[in-house]
Amino acid sequence: MTASTTAPSEAQQTNAHIDPAAQVADAGFVPVQTRSERPRSFEPADFGAPTGREVNWKHTPVAKLTSLFAPAEQNDGVTYEITTGAQYIGEPLAAGVAPRGEFFVPEDIVAAVAWQGAAEGMHVRIPRNEEVAEPIFITITGQGADKRADAHIVIEALEHSAATVVLRHLGSAQYAQNVEIIARAGSHLTVISVQRWEDDAVHAASHQARVDNDATLKHFVISFGGGIVRVNPNVELAGTGSEGKMYGLTYADAGQHLESQVYLHHKGAHTIGDVLYKGALQGKGAHSVWIGDVLIGADATGTDSYEANRNLVLTEGGRADSIPNLEIQTGDILGAGHASATGRFDDEQLFYLQSRGISEEEARRLVVLGFLVDVVLRLGLPTLESELLAAIDTELAKADV
Repeated sequence: MTASTTAPSEAQQTNAHIDPAAQVADAGFVPVQTRSERPRSFEPADFGAPTGREVNWKHTPVAKLTSLFAPAEQNDGVTYEITTGAQYIGEPLAAGVAPRGEFFVPEDIVAAVAWQGAAEGMHVRIPRNEEVAEPIFITITGQGADKRADAHIVIEALEHSAATVVLRHLGSAQYAQNVEIIARAGSHLTVISVQRWEDDAVHAASHQARVDNDATLKHFVISFGGGIVRVNPNVELAGTGSEGKMYGLTYADAGQHLESQVYLHHKGAHTIGDVLYKGALQGKGAHSVWIGDVLIGADATGTDSYEANRNLVLTEGGRADSIPNLEIQTGDILGAGHASATGRFDDEQLFYLQSRGISEEEARRLVVLGFLVDVVLRLGLPTLESELLAAIDTELAKADV
């Protein structure tokens, strides 16, 4: 199931300037640049500890993630509470027990550590032909900044089912997490990952999803809290007529690092992809990273795909890295495109609002809300939408923007 599990040779390890990923992939001394070519393995040792020079780590504060490069000794860093939908939680899955590992294969050391460290994986299972009316809420609460935990969560929607699963992260911990998502034929699945950690939390997650024939997956990454939060979603539109909608919202404060490396692979014919991530930054050292890779495969005829990332820098000292990539292997598509933009407040918008009698403070608030609300309203959950809009107001109140 692995692309390669060959560890670097002693000679290769002496070449400090070489991307270790190229060595693991047995690709000689050519750094791995394309997302689809990254090595995959269940063994952490096959990746080696990142140095920060690798293409998938060069925007990440690697030194602050070293605690996640080895399995947790106690694995007691978080607790899990099924606040709604407990009837859809199946028996825990050991490594190798289906459907765990049916699609998921780690593509970095943290994901491999989480695979090895999670002796039992949570299994969320939506029965065939069932439409779940209420969202399934899973609250994951950190037990302290010095606590470690590894996790593997499988979310499986059987044929022609429909459900929304919300993973809510609170408290503080050092947390390595895998989320494996399987949307089987004709299903409609929404997965929302909300990060509202305390400021000293460290969270690195790998989400990998397969979407089968005529199925739809809506995937959200909402990150407001945490010291370092790196949630990397990977969605494969494997079946004919499948759809993948990937949305993200981040709000980075001073000293926060919020990151998502997004990968959308159009594998089946007549697939539809829509990627939109938006972020706001305020405060010295606020840092957001978005890398968006879209691959339209050779058999993905009739594909329609678009990805975009927009960032609004509210104060001096913030930095947004935004890198869209598009690879097309067939000319028979309906359309494909990508876009990225990062900027400050639009003075003309502020002037217009103030000229209508709105105070400068309220005008700035309206501009930020107007910018971010597009993603919030795509959630389709009024209570969560209200919570996030209130959180945006709270964030705005923290700094003089």
